Amino acid sequence: MALIAITREVSPRLNECELTWHTRQRIDLARAIAQHREYQACLAGCGVRVVSLPAAPDLPDSVFVEDPALVLDEVAVILNMGAPSRRPEAPLLAKTLAAYRPIQYLRAPAMADGGDLLRIGRLLLAGLSRRTNREAISQLQKILAPYGYEVRPVAVKKCLHLKSACSYLGGESLLVNRDWIDPQPLRQFELFDVPAKEPDASNVLSIKGTILMPASFPETRRLLEDRGLRVRAIDLSELQKAEAGVTCCSLILRS
Repeated sequence: MALIAITREVSPRLNECELTWHTRQRIDLARAIAQHREYQACLAGCGVRVVSLPAAPDLPDSVFVEDPALVLDEVAVILNMGAPSRRPEAPLLAKTLAAYRPIQYLRAPAMADGGDLLRIGRLLLAGLSRRTNREAISQLQKILAPYGYEVRPVAVKKCLHLKSACSYLGGESLLVNRDWIDPQPLRQFELFDVPAKEPDASNVLSIKGTILMPASFPETRRLLEDRGLRVRAIDLSELQKAEAGVTCCSLILRS
């Protein structure tokens, strides 16, 4: 099946983004836009059809299109996001996703961000973080059980989302920062630890045999390449000031 990457253009108010763990720095908006376009080009170069949605000027974080929804082969779940300021992003995205999938919704008091949800086959790892709670995991278990998915909670600490500390490399392998998550629920996988000097390097995107990652983590890149993985590193330095990673700027789905 062909892959589609849904993206959204950068909001002109990106400097007003939500921050949880990072100290606020001024973001060069023009450079952030250029980096985002290079990211889209990189996805296209990997053979993915990129769908670019228009910027949402009043929603500073809306470029991080992964967070408002979980998209699986059978269904899309629109999430009740952990940051109230971001919740208006969800109905905007739901209009687009309705063309691709049946839609279901998480309901309050459940709250969840897509950055806490990592799908590996029929397993969905669900981070318990400041943005995702146990009620969300309970609702996801009920929604996804008819499709044969296991939803497994993973405790998250010291970082924004599960995918800030854990991402999929393909096969049975994960790239992790064990200091930021409970590794016990991941015991069935082969875990590759990021170098101590690059604790933020755990967020990578495995797509069509290529690992996409930020250029700011050269030691992690060497670690992956030494294990025979094909890596493409891109400059995301301005978007990283908004606590971005490579997964959060796209929503990948099978057509």
